[in-house]
Amino acid sequence: MRIGVLKEIKNSENRVAVIPATVAELIRHGHEVHIEHDAGLGSGFKDEDYSLAGAVIEADAESVWKKAELLYKVKEILPQEYKYLREDLIVMTYIHSNAHRDETEALMAAKCPSIALEDISSDRPGHKWPLLANMSELAGKGGFLAALHFAQSVNGGPGLLLANVCGQDAPVITIIGCGNSGMGAAELAAAFGNTVKMLDVDFDAMEKAKKELPGNVAFLHSNRENLVECLKISDVVINCIFWPKTRKDHLIYREDLKLMKPGAMIIDVACDDEGAVETCRSTSHEDPVYYEEGILHYCVDNIPSAFSKSSSTRFAQDSLQYILEVADKGLVQALKDNPHLRRGLTTYGGRLTMVETAEKLGIEGISPDELVKEL
Repeated sequence: MRIGVLKEIKNSENRVAVIPATVAELIRHGHEVHIEHDAGLGSGFKDEDYSLAGAVIEADAESVWKKAELLYKVKEILPQEYKYLREDLIVMTYIHSNAHRDETEALMAAKCPSIALEDISSDRPGHKWPLLANMSELAGKGGFLAALHFAQSVNGGPGLLLANVCGQDAPVITIIGCGNSGMGAAELAAAFGNTVKMLDVDFDAMEKAKKELPGNVAFLHSNRENLVECLKISDVVINCIFWPKTRKDHLIYREDLKLMKPGAMIIDVACDDEGAVETCRSTSHEDPVYYEEGILHYCVDNIPSAFSKSSSTRFAQDSLQYILEVADKGLVQALKDNPHLRRGLTTYGGRLTMVETAEKLGIEGISPDELVKEL
């Protein structure tokens, strides 16, 4: 199968879908890999590295789009790319269909089969969404580092060092969620000596986290009373929980921001627009923060891009098995054989197959399980 890899064009997106080692593996399986010129440069990989691994370097994006049978990328399809979508092209990337109606409708209009990597599931404990988990630790750590940056007075913050400084009370960092991103944030926040509070509804997850983290991390059941108390005393609140696409309620409401201390901030790693945090709206690395009710919000939706070499390497290694499954078997057989891969199917033959997106956007859809029965 001809696999196409593009240079990402989303604002401040420096990741790339393949590294030379995974290119070599795709070619070993008998596939062709066509990569746009300088696609890996933002992650430290040169065209020469890919050529040595066996890839064909294409001069521009249009050449990749036209030659590819499977388009393999990191971020969503953007409006200037819609013209390249077609019925005989498989797209595998992070689609985030519920947040991008126009992208979803473009995929449907082109009858383009697409698989959202973020919605591929797994039976592995703690990794229900394996291609979200692989970026989540990096995102959580990056979220804490962003708080460290924006807490500095030279960056518009209150001038608070998020660390244990002799003669002062340690700052309070509240982390919502004990999953992969929460653990990433907690690891750094605790190592800097902050007073860390972690909230979750899953007692098993909290017990597991407690065994892995130091004694300056406390664990609280995520109920309204505990959350409100944490909002009042925290210098930073880091949201790390996935918010279901169809939910209309929130954990942190606009009114709750008035409870927070002057100079406090919210870092929304999960970055679901109007999700767990009502006042969350996606931002970019170029324009990362905004204020609501006097509270700084950092809601960058591609935090791992700031650590592009590390995140590209992890992404390429973890996603390879799913790309190979589709390329080796063909899309239909791969969908029939693997219910976890099927869970990520977003569009097929002009139909919307991501049920949660159908519900949220009010578009008629069909479950991927039902669709596969027709194939």
